[in-house]
Amino acid sequence: MNRHLVLVAGIPALMALAGCELGPKKIEQTGYRGAGLAQVIDTDNIKPAGTIPPPPYPLPADEGPKASEVYENVQVLGGLSAERFNHLMASITQWVSPEQGCNYCHNPENMASDEIYTKVVARRMLQMNLKINAAWSPHVKQTGVTCYTCHRGQPVPANVWARKPVDDPSTIRGNKRGQNSADVDVAYASLPNRSFEEYLSSNPKDARVASSSAYPGWNPGVGTRNAEDTYGIMMHLSSALGVNCTYCHNSQSFRSWPLSRAQRATAWYGIRMVRDINHGYISPLQAVFPANRKGPLGDPYKVNCLTCHQGLPKPLGGQSMIADYPYLRIAAAGPPPARKRRRRRRLRPQPKRLPLSNARSQA
Repeated sequence: MNRHLVLVAGIPALMALAGCELGPKKIEQTGYRGAGLAQVIDTDNIKPAGTIPPPPYPLPADEGPKASEVYENVQVLGGLSAERFNHLMASITQWVSPEQGCNYCHNPENMASDEIYTKVVARRMLQMNLKINAAWSPHVKQTGVTCYTCHRGQPVPANVWARKPVDDPSTIRGNKRGQNSADVDVAYASLPNRSFEEYLSSNPKDARVASSSAYPGWNPGVGTRNAEDTYGIMMHLSSALGVNCTYCHNSQSFRSWPLSRAQRATAWYGIRMVRDINHGYISPLQAVFPANRKGPLGDPYKVNCLTCHQGLPKPLGGQSMIADYPYLRIAAAGPPPARKRRRRRRLRPQPKRLPLSNARSQA
């Protein structure tokens, strides 16, 4: 009898030790055996790639009067033909506000007006989209991005973040020092949960750990908390892409770049691309966004890896939409690069060569 009771009582404990991810797993080896280079895939929870909507209508030829000649207040891609510009507008409506329509950004009485804040935001996001496709190809490769990559038919992407209020330092239970809680931002670990502010914001810090071995750290100024912060942002990357650590790293040495997979370099560029988006395009719009589009501390909602990837190693399962929207791969607008002035080489005076007979006489 007692044996049965012990067995029954032990079942919940065994389930807790097994974790919450029950069900079949699939293991794909990605490197040498014995180094843990494998991806453990929870086959019951693989995120769908998502369905890409077809273009609103076939892409028109880029000919005829330009958009800047036909419409007023066209500040981005005004060099497109008016027909292609209309195609772009119809596509953005489909990607961002399919239910609200054009009026989500435009005043129907005056389409050129900037009085609706969403039009100002959309213009800046279009510039951001062009910048990503032109300058961040080390991360987005030839797949590129469109507004749909993040929005998926919603005015606000599903996965965004803002700064969190600080803990209450007046009580022991309330002051958790930014950690010690199961937080979704760090995959429900008790790691520091302000990783987005520290690594993906306007003033980011570099990921650092105290030591690569079990011995005391050799990196001056870097302590255990830095390592915890680093593992917090790594947990976010892992869950945002739906992969294990060894998708990028080699378990022989997580630090070593020569041992790492090529995916680590792609992720390195991705982190810097997210910083560029948040710092250069979203944070400057703080005064434009209304209060209901900001976080509890008044900063606008920003992006992280989950905003685009949504649980997949590649957003939308790696499907590219650029072929149907080639105008989004045009080089980002900006001032032309300054021409470098060529320095003229100053000629040094050369000693006058004397005839051989004169040289002998002078010697």
